[in-house]
Amino acid sequence: MALQTWLLYLVAALGLSLTPGPNSLLALTHGALHGHGRAVYTIAGGALGFVCVIALSMVGIGALLQASAHALVVLKWAGGAYLVWLGVQLWRAPPLQLEAAADAAHATHRAMMFRQGLLAAVSNPKALLFYGAFLPQFLDPARHLWLQFAVMAGTFCAIECLVEYLLARLAHRIRPWLKRLGRRFNRVCGGAFAAMGAALPLTR
Repeated sequence: MALQTWLLYLVAALGLSLTPGPNSLLALTHGALHGHGRAVYTIAGGALGFVCVIALSMVGIGALLQASAHALVVLKWAGGAYLVWLGVQLWRAPPLQLEAAADAAHATHRAMMFRQGLLAAVSNPKALLFYGAFLPQFLDPARHLWLQFAVMAGTFCAIECLVEYLLARLAHRIRPWLKRLGRRFNRVCGGAFAAMGAALPLTR
């Protein structure tokens, strides 16, 4: 992966990690309920889940690239349209319901918290579709596919873990803020998603 492409991916991955999702909500809730030290197990489980989902996405992408030389162009445009659609959905979404998540997050055992983080990452069927749309925007078909996978998975997991840890550490301060400004935050993230989906297929 070229340095310029990696830097663009780094910015996009950071924006993705800051977007509200099941794992960030779970890390936030566990941080508030059990402290950031225990929430590390939740975050680690989520990281493993993200690697698995990204790997499955890359298997599908690799199969398409082998079937057609023009598949990457099609994937980029279809993926960009999907990202725009996700941005619109996020724009219209209500604020995160932290109380409901807290009621469901009774885990206190470390292994159970790890399992909850893992399941939150892999149990959402939209995640596989999302990564199938997101990753092709940064692939170079002339370079080794699985080396690019390792770089992308490692970069995303490192950023995601850092963001989730900060959420868990600042959970008590962030929860009231999300209650007041949650809808506005969703609109900012949704607008960024839509812009990213419109712009990425045009990059070379």
